[in-house]
Amino acid sequence: MMSLRARVVASAAAVLAVFIVLTSLALENAFRDTAQSAREERLLAQIFLLMAAAEADHDGLVFPETLAEARFSLPGSGLYARVFDSTDRLVWESNSAVGVPEPSPMSLTAGERRLERRTGSDALSYLVEAFGVSWATGEAPRDYVFMVAEDMTAFDAEVARLRASLAGWLGATALLTLAALVFILAWGLRPLRRVASEVAAIESGDQAKILGAYPREIRALTDNLNGLLAHEQARQTRLDNALGDLAHSLKTPLAVIRGALGDVATPNAAATIVEEQLARMNRIIAYQLQRARTGALPGATLTPPVQIRRVTERLIESLSKVYRHKGVAVTLSVPQELQLPAVEGDLMEMLGNLLDNAFKWCRSQVHVLGRVDTGALILAIEDDGPGISPQDAVGLQARGARADEAVPGHGIGLAVAREICAAYGGRLSIEDSALGGARLCLYLPTGAGRAAQQRNRARP
Repeated sequence: MMSLRARVVASAAAVLAVFIVLTSLALENAFRDTAQSAREERLLAQIFLLMAAAEADHDGLVFPETLAEARFSLPGSGLYARVFDSTDRLVWESNSAVGVPEPSPMSLTAGERRLERRTGSDALSYLVEAFGVSWATGEAPRDYVFMVAEDMTAFDAEVARLRASLAGWLGATALLTLAALVFILAWGLRPLRRVASEVAAIESGDQAKILGAYPREIRALTDNLNGLLAHEQARQTRLDNALGDLAHSLKTPLAVIRGALGDVATPNAAATIVEEQLARMNRIIAYQLQRARTGALPGATLTPPVQIRRVTERLIESLSKVYRHKGVAVTLSVPQELQLPAVEGDLMEMLGNLLDNAFKWCRSQVHVLGRVDTGALILAIEDDGPGISPQDAVGLQARGARADEAVPGHGIGLAVAREICAAYGGRLSIEDSALGGARLCLYLPTGAGRAAQQRNRARP
């Protein structure tokens, strides 16, 4: 397909060609009309001079040997004159008209004027002016026709020279205009070429978005492209995070199932545990898929409040089976009436990740505290493990960050808890525990559910 630049240049060249042709024709016609009008007036003036020079006698009109216009006396001068009577009989002719076919007779009444462009028998073109006169001589007036003709060969040559001159000058002007247009077009399309090069750089992975400053007409395009790229990057990030979150969320149920299957002494209890954990895994998968589809981290405005202690007890029961080899002693200080207006799956994700972290790193004790203080809901989980230094506290909340690479894990638990907490308008804090280890606190506004966006989604 023809490029945009080639289309504009071809269109401009066609328009210029039409413009040059029409302009040349217009100028040529204007010159021809003006020059011919001047010749017409000149021929009429010659007729009047002939009439002034003519004298009447009893035989008719008599003209002097020498006329005011010297060209009438020169044979082949290009200016010729004849006078005819009412019967088209030649009365007089100039010396220049001898042997020239024009002007030939033309019948006119007195006072009538006529102008014609004729081609003579010699194939030359003539401009002929005729004027009818009634001359009072003798007993009755006599009618005459004064005729003057001019050879148009010089006139046609002058028009041809003008045509050639117009073609040269207007052609050169068209070429210069086209060259200027090509230059202006190259300058004007430079931002589009820059956009194309930036898009190519984005495709090759050298840059993430369009960075250049562009004119107002192109800025809408670049802004939309950047918005589309940002949306696609955010979508890809959400999908990556959802996959990681799903894998992390399934880790605990799988560990419980693995432990239950190893307990051959209580096969019925193991079957019950497996069925219970499989149902939980099914809810987790639905929860994570829905979260990936809706995009942002979840929240709810009209969801019923969730009893925090009941959810915490379920999580502690599952984790105690996973880490039963450690014999963790859990102290639960969460009032029965403490509730959070949120999606239950979100609460399980936040508390589950923090409790799993505490069980993993503790030596033997975990303390879970829940209370309301100055308009904020505080959920704190403490352990007696090695703790987290202030230098590592911020970095460990990023996805993939791990305190010890030798310890199994994915490094996304704290990041998931922080993201969900932030979606409810809260924050995650890492502090020192009175037990000697780490204290992970969720600070949530008491109206957390009203602060988040409503989602129609599955709940684990």
